[in-house]
Amino acid sequence: MKKILALTVLTLVALALLAPIAFAEEAKAVANDAKLSYYGMAVLGSGLAIGLAALGTGIGQGIGLRGATEGVARNPGASGKITTTLIIGLAMIESLAIYALVVVLIVLFANPFKL
Repeated sequence: MKKILALTVLTLVALALLAPIAFAEEAKAVANDAKLSYYGMAVLGSGLAIGLAALGTGIGQGIGLRGATEGVARNPGASGKITTTLIIGLAMIESLAIYALVVVLIVLFANPFKL
């Protein structure tokens, strides 16, 4: 299973890296338009960044919730403290996704070509 996943990810990365070569003929037509190039790369980078942020925070929250659930199952008397700590931890993890969203919005709406 890990080999198939690794091969799939490697194939997608290679495809993403080779896409500019495939579209090189079209890229020559708009090579002088730096603004279009910037916004195209900004959109692609922003989509990738927010996707990775959502993936990371989802995994982190899942691991935290699993640990809290196991803790409550082992010691039901400590469920109040565990729940409080879990909520604080989930808020901290979720703030990372919000920070990524803020950075993505800044990249998308900042205008580096303003004269």
